[in-house]
Amino acid sequence: MPGKLSPETLLETVFSRIGAVDEAVIQGPADGEDAAAISFGDETLVVSSDPISLAASHVGRLGVYIACNDVAVSGVDPRWLTAVVMLPDKASLEPVIDDIDRAATELGVAVVGGHTEYVDALERPLVCLTAFGTGEFLPTGGANPGDKLILTKGAAIEGTAILAADFGEELGVDQAVCDSAETFLEEISVVPDARILRQHANAMHDPTEGGVAAGLQELARASGVRLVVDRERILVRPETQRLCKAAGVDPLRIFGSGAVLASVPESAVDAVRTELDAHDIPAAVIGDVLTGEPALVLDGEPLHDPITDELYPLWEASDR
Repeated sequence: MPGKLSPETLLETVFSRIGAVDEAVIQGPADGEDAAAISFGDETLVVSSDPISLAASHVGRLGVYIACNDVAVSGVDPRWLTAVVMLPDKASLEPVIDDIDRAATELGVAVVGGHTEYVDALERPLVCLTAFGTGEFLPTGGANPGDKLILTKGAAIEGTAILAADFGEELGVDQAVCDSAETFLEEISVVPDARILRQHANAMHDPTEGGVAAGLQELARASGVRLVVDRERILVRPETQRLCKAAGVDPLRIFGSGAVLASVPESAVDAVRTELDAHDIPAAVIGDVLTGEPALVLDGEPLHDPITDELYPLWEASDR
C-alpha cells in the first residue's frame, strides 16, 4: 500500500539517521512537523519538500500549493521554490511546467532551480517541490491545553477536486457537481489563511495525506496533547459529501490540502474568526486541546492507529 511511513518507522529508521549535527538547525525532522527551520544570524530560513505522484490532473499546481502550504503553516510566507519534475513522456512536459509557473506566479514565489527529465518507467508525472521562506518559525508541536481547534475552509478540499478530476465519470456523479468540485483546486493554497492565523495561533498544521483526521493525529503527537473533536462541527461541502458517498470514502480520511488546522488560545478565537470572515475564509471551531495521552478523540472514540488515505485503493484499482 502506498503512502506515508508509520510514525514508528520514521522514528526508528529515518529520524535516527540525519547526518551531521548542526547547531544552526532550530527544527529538524520530527513527527508531525511540516518544515525545517534553520538559523542564519538574525534570520530563520524555513524549508519544506513534498512530492505529488498519483493525481492525474494538475500535478504541477498541486505540487506548488502543497510545498508552499507547509512553509505558510510554519509561520512564514513562501518565497522561493525548487522543482524536480520526472515525466513519463514529452507530451506531459508543457502542461506540468505551465502549471508550476502559473501557481508560483499567483503566490509571488520564484522558481530558482531544480531538475527535469523523462523516465520511461513512470505512468504519470512525479513532481517534488521544495519551498523556502524566512521569518518567525511556528512549529506544529506548539498546541497548549486549553486551546481551541480551528479548521479553515473544510474537509477534503484537495480530495474532492481529485475525485472529480480523476474519477468523476467512473463514480456516476452529476457533471455539474464534478465541475464545481474541480474548482476546489483553486482553493488549495492556504497562504492567506496562515497569514491571519499565525498572528494568534500556538500551532498550525495543514492536513494532507490521510485528511483532517490524520492531520489532527499529527498535531496531537507533535504537541504531546489530547485533541477532542466533534465530527458534526467539521465543515464538509455538499460536493464533497456527494463524491465521497459515491466513492465510499470518509471525507475526513482523504487528502485535505486547502485547509489549516490551528490551535488558538480561547481568548483569541473571536478575533481570529472575525479576521477570517473579513477575508471570506470560512472557519469553524471543531474541538479542544486537553492534557492526557497524545491522541485524537473523534466523537468520543480515541483513534490510535495511523490513518491511511482512502483514495489510494481507488488509484490502485484504476487503469490510470
